[in-house]
This record gives sequence, C-alpha cells and structure tokens, in this order.
Amino acid sequence: MRDRGREPVRRRSWAEVRWRQFRNAPRPVVRAVASSLAVATVLGLAFLAYDVALARGAELPGGDLRVLALALYVVFVLVAGSVVTYVVVPQPTGSGRALRRSGWSAALGFFAAVPIAYLVMVVIGQVVRPFLA
Repeated sequence: MRDRGREPVRRRSWAEVRWRQFRNAPRPVVRAVASSLAVATVLGLAFLAYDVALARGAELPGGDLRVLALALYVVFVLVAGSVVTYVVVPQPTGSGRALRRSGWSAALGFFAAVPIAYLVMVVIGQVVRPFLA
C-alpha cells in the first residue's frame, strides 16, 4: 500500500552515498583519525628535518639513523594514536553520565593510525621532500 502524496524514495548513486557518509562520519572515528593525523604530522615533520639535515651533509651524533628514526616514527604514531583515542573517545553509556573506556577505543585508534602513519610519510617523502632538495 502506498501513501498518497508521498513521492517514492530516490535511489542515490554510489558517489552520493559515500559523500554523505564522509560528511556525516561518526565522532569517534573523526577523533581517532584526527589524533593520529596530528601525531603523525608532527613526527613526520621532525623526520623530514632530520632527513634534510643528513642530506645536506650535517654531522649528527650517531651518524645516519634514518631507518631507526622511521621505525620509531611508526611505533610512536601507533602507540600515540591508540592512547589518545583511548582517552578522547569514550564508549556510549546509554543512560547516565559516567564515561566508560575499553580496549576497543584503543583498538579503534590503532587501526586508524596504521594508514595515517603510512599516508603522512608518503606525502612527506614524495610531495614535500622534493621541494627541499
């Protein structure tokens, strides 16, 4: 049975559906991605400064430790993304004002930090770094 006066629901295209999902992303996901992106950007710029200094012939203590610096970058971004998301993203409580935290918040931060760490390093290494050569 169809209501009179109501128009049928228009089917949205794949792009329209994805754009709507992007615009209305859940706050916990936005917070997890934003926290990981902030940490990855700061640490990525520090790595870039270290890389540029070595490329220009600076004598730094310890020599060329870019591989170690990159490994530490990844570890710090993953850990910081997990910890910050654990702190910033509470679980829904239903009723009441109590905030609850669990390992799922940290897992959300970890899995948000994995692609962010990679993408920030790609942008820094492939887009920003050639301008500084």
